[in-house]
Amino acid sequence: MYAIIKSGGKQYRVALGDILNVELLTNSKAGDKVQLDVLLVFDGAATHLSQSAIAGFPVHAEVLGQVSGEKVKGLKYKRSHNQCRQWGHRQKYTQLRITEIGKNHHRKEAA
Repeated sequence: MYAIIKSGGKQYRVALGDILNVELLTNSKAGDKVQLDVLLVFDGAATHLSQSAIAGFPVHAEVLGQVSGEKVKGLKYKRSHNQCRQWGHRQKYTQLRITEIGKNHHRKEAA
């Protein structure tokens, strides 16, 4: 079973137990639980796309912490004007572990 989720304007394919880095989620600390926006769910037999179908498959994750990405460096140089400008940037991410891809409540469970 896997799901396609949306976070920070990007889409991710996740399965149970996956660890992924998403755009920084402000107001979240290590150990917090978050629910993610679901776009598609594949449960092994069928693909669920409609809002009513994926409502029974919530995706929950646990925040592991805040991490920084790789350093990106930039340089602007104008030879004839004797100008040189150099900068760097490290993107901040929130690291998540997928803890649950919910069960469909419309299906009857065998006792």
